[in-house]
Amino acid sequence: MEQVAVTGAPAGEGARAGDVVLLDGGMGQELVRRSGREPTPLWSSQVMLDQPELVRDLHLDFIRAGSRVITLNTYTATPQRLTLAGVGETIGAVHAAAGKAARDAIALSGETDIRVAGCLPPLVATYRPDVAPDQEESLASYRTLVALQAPLVDVLLCEALSSHDEAQAAATAALESGLPVWVSLTVKDDLNATLRSGEPLADTVAMLEALGVDAILINCSAPEAIQGSLDTLLGSSLPAGAYANGFTSIAALKPGGTVKDLKVREDLGPEQYAAHALGWVQRGLRIVGGCCEVGPAHIACLSEQLKAAGHRCVSRLGE
Repeated sequence: MEQVAVTGAPAGEGARAGDVVLLDGGMGQELVRRSGREPTPLWSSQVMLDQPELVRDLHLDFIRAGSRVITLNTYTATPQRLTLAGVGETIGAVHAAAGKAARDAIALSGETDIRVAGCLPPLVATYRPDVAPDQEESLASYRTLVALQAPLVDVLLCEALSSHDEAQAAATAALESGLPVWVSLTVKDDLNATLRSGEPLADTVAMLEALGVDAILINCSAPEAIQGSLDTLLGSSLPAGAYANGFTSIAALKPGGTVKDLKVREDLGPEQYAAHALGWVQRGLRIVGGCCEVGPAHIACLSEQLKAAGHRCVSRLGE
């Protein structure tokens, strides 16, 4: 696999001025809509086995919308979640199918500069660091995921991590692969630049810098919360990025719940979302995309707005 070269230089120092890595958007809710099925806690894993063509086609739609990096559809395919559901033995098949769907989409697109990111998510539940395994179990589980994903991807994306310990375990395992590693954290919506755990974002950013990751991001948080965390992100020497969700609140989501428990914002259509993300880029972020409830139409609008503002959408920085 060709590696994604994301350097530690700030934009303008080693990266072409105006270059922006454009990620994809959220997969889960869009797949539910396209399938017509009721969502389950393991929906995004089960669809890899039952209807992989839906995943391939959604990847393709994101690429056609302008995404230069697409992420494996393995968010719920962790050892803990699959074992709890009684299907732990499917972990290898789910990851293999996810890798094939991503590569098939790239082949169908005819594009030559699209890269695939792995996905190292919360092991048990999103936004809930209190139910995360201890460090020893977490590190072992992330190593399992890295072993499955490293042959399939160009970069490892640790995403939606809610605590200092969760981020440290995922990043440590990912760095052992030798691949570029991006770590994305989720912050509270109180605009105080704190992780969902209540820990200061700045402390975890400093830890990740010391570990040697290649980029630090925020995701699965409200756009306004990301805005409130920009000073902390941009205080890092590493490339920074963000991709927000489109929920009114995440308070209703419990371990084992589904996205049916959450409400979608009505004030975050493609134009509104693009305005938020373009503002982050103008502040200095160099990696943007979308999370839950941000679909291909949002990414297409964002791609157009970035280009209109003079930016070049790329799959990596540092060229």
